[in-house]
Amino acid sequence: MSLPRSLPLALLAALAAPAAHAEFELGEIGATSITFEGLLQADYNDYRSDRADLDSDPGDGRDSDRELRRAELVLKGKGPGGFDWVVGYDAKADKWLDVNGRLRFGADRAQFLQIGQYKQPNSLEELSSTKQNDFISKAMSTNTFGVSRRLGAAYGIGGDGWTATASWFGRELTDGLAEGSGYGVRGTWAPLRDEGRILHLGLSYVDFDTPDDRARLRTRPNADLAGVRLVDTGTLSDADRQSIVGVEAMWIGGPIKLQGEYLRAGIDRIGTAARPAGDFDGDSWYVSGLWNLGGETWGYKGGVPTTPKAGGGNRGLWQIGLRYDRVDLDDGRLPPPVPGTAPVVEGVLGGEMDAWTVGVNWYWRDHVKLALNYVDVSSTRYSSAAGAFVDDDPAIVEARVQLHW
Repeated sequence: MSLPRSLPLALLAALAAPAAHAEFELGEIGATSITFEGLLQADYNDYRSDRADLDSDPGDGRDSDRELRRAELVLKGKGPGGFDWVVGYDAKADKWLDVNGRLRFGADRAQFLQIGQYKQPNSLEELSSTKQNDFISKAMSTNTFGVSRRLGAAYGIGGDGWTATASWFGRELTDGLAEGSGYGVRGTWAPLRDEGRILHLGLSYVDFDTPDDRARLRTRPNADLAGVRLVDTGTLSDADRQSIVGVEAMWIGGPIKLQGEYLRAGIDRIGTAARPAGDFDGDSWYVSGLWNLGGETWGYKGGVPTTPKAGGGNRGLWQIGLRYDRVDLDDGRLPPPVPGTAPVVEGVLGGEMDAWTVGVNWYWRDHVKLALNYVDVSSTRYSSAAGAFVDDDPAIVEARVQLHW
């Protein structure tokens, strides 16, 4: 089958693809089986702003945003032997996704070597499929400290319930996005791995260079379309390297999934006697629970969970979820005030934020997902203009329509 001739037809044919196939099969070229996958997400955010106007278009007279969030197009090839490859592009964000080749080898092909752009071994949520996110916005810890796709080379090995991955990486493939060479490692262990009963534990560590000796950490209020970050370190100059330590745990018991992660970031800063610059430390964590109302359970592969299929019936797969997450970007203090002078911050006061998120997901058959979330946010951050800590406690209603194949 001619691959170039198949591409124009794939976009239309995927919409009518049989429910038994999650991807559209283009055919074979030599000994390689080619498939085409896609992901379209359209989001709506309705804001109940407190102090800051969260609207990304504040002049439009609305307290809401609507936008095509993702338009991902992915070609995959499998074979010959243990070789597979992938080329992905997000037409909405105008950036490359996974673009890599991977060779599996060894007994049961439990080892692999991967070269190209791929997700780094950092964060259980970041490594899980975007098609199957538990909530519309990923947790604050993932959005603040997660290291996603970079160009590099990785080696991985796995056994009965365990995995270990090591990666060296550089910049993102798309110009103008993340830079900074570094390395990452992740290990997982599932001491319990029965049908419908899984206990997952994981550790990760990432260390990378900061481009131009500058770093900045900031976070939206669990609303991907919001135009404002309520916590923000500002640009940290004289930043040499950044490291991230991650701890993850997940429990699956039948239709219930409990999941949590803790990520801590450290930024090594260069200082001199004339201009001291203290290192920065910040952290974030979340805990979440998800319930499949129809009694379905999750799978487990490669150290990440897999969502059950909705099947061909009209009932589909219904989920309800609850999450609490928190981020702390304060690593400084206000010294005692001196009469007649403005307060001077020692260190960094980027702010603290926490949020409750309640959500409902409906997977209809194998290609459609609808999601609705309510997010209640509490934040506090030092304002130099006010000379005091200022609270900002908005709420957001979020909706998503998703088509995937």
